Amino acid sequence: MFGYVRPAAPRLNEEERDRFHSVYCGLCHTLGRRYGFAARFVLNYDFTFLALLLSLGLPATCTCRRCPAHPVKGCGALDGSKALDIAADDSLVLVWWQLQDHIADHGFFGGIPYRIAALFLRRAYRKAAARVPAFDAAVRLHLDELAARERECCASLDAAAEPFAALLAELAAEDEDPVRQRILRQIFYHLGRWIYLVDAADDFSKDAKSKNYNPLRYRYGIDGDVLSEDAKRALGETLDASIRQMAGAYALLDAGGWTAVLDSIFYDSLYGIGKAVLDGVYHKPSRIRRGRKGTRYERSI
Repeated sequence: MFGYVRPAAPRLNEEERDRFHSVYCGLCHTLGRRYGFAARFVLNYDFTFLALLLSLGLPATCTCRRCPAHPVKGCGALDGSKALDIAADDSLVLVWWQLQDHIADHGFFGGIPYRIAALFLRRAYRKAAARVPAFDAAVRLHLDELAARERECCASLDAAAEPFAALLAELAAEDEDPVRQRILRQIFYHLGRWIYLVDAADDFSKDAKSKNYNPLRYRYGIDGDVLSEDAKRALGETLDASIRQMAGAYALLDAGGWTAVLDSIFYDSLYGIGKAVLDGVYHKPSRIRRGRKGTRYERSI
């Protein structure tokens, strides 16, 4: 996905930051165990959030593990579970089809980096698709729908975002409890809508220069490469509406020991990230690192 969803670190204490970090590391180890070293590079915050939600209600034990990023002292990683396995499988499938989409969008030379990445992940994708065939089929279907909306230069934000929102809603099917499944479907649907629109705002200037489709251009009738203040205000309202829908569904879940981490996401960081994107000051973090003072979140350079 895109790596936008992460906790509001200043709102958490060191122990709570380390708990989130344990999910991040646990998913990284699961990707490596199930699909090999190259698969670890698909890890991001959005997939960590998925693993965390699927882990609710399951035992949360951690083991100190070493890896290339932490070769000496190691770090606390959430122990393997069905939730982490599912998150790893779904991550590989979604990244694979996003790579195919990028290859199609960027032409021969522009698509070379994505072809190389796909080459390294081909075997892992085939294994993942065999494990989650229903999700694999759903991703293909919804991304085809998304491509059709883009070819039509769809001017409706709801219609443009619908395929990606529906795609993420499919993630809820992995939960066996029917009540939790309905709650998670609501969360993932509006998360998909929010991610799609936030990413459109984040890429607006780049899309204008490369003449790629961006729904905001057609919805607000903008010819240049900068969103107008009126467009930012209107988009901010619709982004916040999706967050409220997610938060309303989340309130029905028992988050247990993950409450502080998830509260910081649903009630704080998503609002802040959306505002930072619209204000043009957002920088995607590249990774989580641990220092002597605990977990810290580093921005990409």
